[in-house]
Amino acid sequence: MVEQTAPERDPRPVSGPGRCGALDARVLLGEARRPPEPLPVRPVPLRKRMLDLMCAGVALVVLAPVLLVALLGVRVTSRGPALFRQVRIGRAGMPFTMLKLRTMYVDGDASAQREFNTRELLDPEFVPPTEDGSYKDADDGRITPIGRFLRRYSLDELPQLVNIVRGDMSLVGPRPSLPWEVELYPEWGRRRAAVPPGVTGLWQVSGRNRLSMIEMLELDRRYVDEWSLRTDLRCLLRTPAAIVQGDGAS
Repeated sequence: MVEQTAPERDPRPVSGPGRCGALDARVLLGEARRPPEPLPVRPVPLRKRMLDLMCAGVALVVLAPVLLVALLGVRVTSRGPALFRQVRIGRAGMPFTMLKLRTMYVDGDASAQREFNTRELLDPEFVPPTEDGSYKDADDGRITPIGRFLRRYSLDELPQLVNIVRGDMSLVGPRPSLPWEVELYPEWGRRRAAVPPGVTGLWQVSGRNRLSMIEMLELDRRYVDEWSLRTDLRCLLRTPAAIVQGDGAS
């Protein structure tokens, strides 16, 4: 199945009350470019890589029927490819193509969500406008009906097992970020690039969508500074409970 993606629309300038008017619009929209700086890199321990390959390989075999049904469900319920491919930033700031099940309608406008996330990163006093305090909009009209189910139980992330086998990602690690997000991270937040991004991690099992992006970065920094195989195993053991509770969506 060949993915068809539409060119990203230019977001409109941010203005008006409550929209960080004092901040430059180009910075708010993530268009400012910082000079490239060396990123910290740590070698991936062999035991971590072996755990990744063993668990991802077994999961791909065991969950293959679930993944197949989900692929077919996405394909027949809305126009577009079943797989969604997106460039993310991995270890040492290297871009890679992350795989997910498509949960949104094709040609959805992402400018509102981009503005929302940008404000999270640049405005320390930003409070999400959602009723439940979530940093994800439960009524996002871009999400398909089956996409809501897939997101709620994190089934849309099953194809990332392939990214693990390829070496782009790890089972446990920081959330894989979009290129424009990385450019807005505070300097201390860029330390997360020292390790491969993960399918799950401290953010995913600590509240996920109820945590701001700054809180996510703080957890990522903690993970990088305190990494151990025991930390990975604890995250993996806590992940099923987070999935059952539906922490993958608001």
